[in-house]
Amino acid sequence: MLTVLSSIQWGIDPELFHIGGFGLRYYTLCFMLAFFLSYVILLSIFKREGKSQELLDKLTIYVFIGTVLGARLGHCLFYEFDYYKDHLLEMILPIRTVNGTLTFTGYQGLASHGGAIGIIVALILYCRKTKVNFWWIADRLVIVAALSGALIRTGNFFNSEIIGKPSQLPWSVVFTHVDNIPRHPAQLYESMGYLVIFIILFNLYKKSKFQKPAFLFGFFMVTVFGLRFLMEFVKENQESFESAMTLNMGQILSIPFIAIGFYFMFKSNNASGIAQKK
Repeated sequence: MLTVLSSIQWGIDPELFHIGGFGLRYYTLCFMLAFFLSYVILLSIFKREGKSQELLDKLTIYVFIGTVLGARLGHCLFYEFDYYKDHLLEMILPIRTVNGTLTFTGYQGLASHGGAIGIIVALILYCRKTKVNFWWIADRLVIVAALSGALIRTGNFFNSEIIGKPSQLPWSVVFTHVDNIPRHPAQLYESMGYLVIFIILFNLYKKSKFQKPAFLFGFFMVTVFGLRFLMEFVKENQESFESAMTLNMGQILSIPFIAIGFYFMFKSNNASGIAQKK
């Protein structure tokens, strides 16, 4: 039998503070910190390689919109399609029909796979507008994307969401806002994994032999979504329909990203396969 006494009790209020009708959540803070640190790191990379800050400012706008829209639509289409197919407007607006009444809920439900697709689409549009080479941007953006993933999963931990399966390990966590069952701190597993991937990517970027176009992008896809695939084995399913599936939705969606990553890692070794222009 699982014992609560040997586990870490986690019941922190998800809101850092609340004033009137406004409350700042730790998750929001982590999300904002992810974009701030990404901007600072990319600014140093842009300056190092002779790119203007104006280009980075435009990129930030495109990526922010692509991330939010992609993650939101990804959740609605991949995880709650049965509901949102009849409530299309609620995919975009932060509202939901509750007992026949429209209620403000905020964007409760963001999917990382949808966010990844949204970012790729945003990059394509950005590169068409600015004439910057897609792979030059993609290979550098994935460095900070891994760091952002680490911070967002930390935010999920503060929210007591995306919880792990029951565990008897000494570092298991009881999310008291959810139940009294000791569980894997799956959010922290993922966060630490993404942080390691960020460090590896940043160091690979500094080495000329890994500067082949699309290599870092491919490496990111393989490692990040490979980690995501493995972590799903210690996480509770996000939606009830996943219980009847051999692989859950997160794993199924990760497979094509991993395959794409391997493809570009190998293709990057062909000097004539992917041209890079700065």
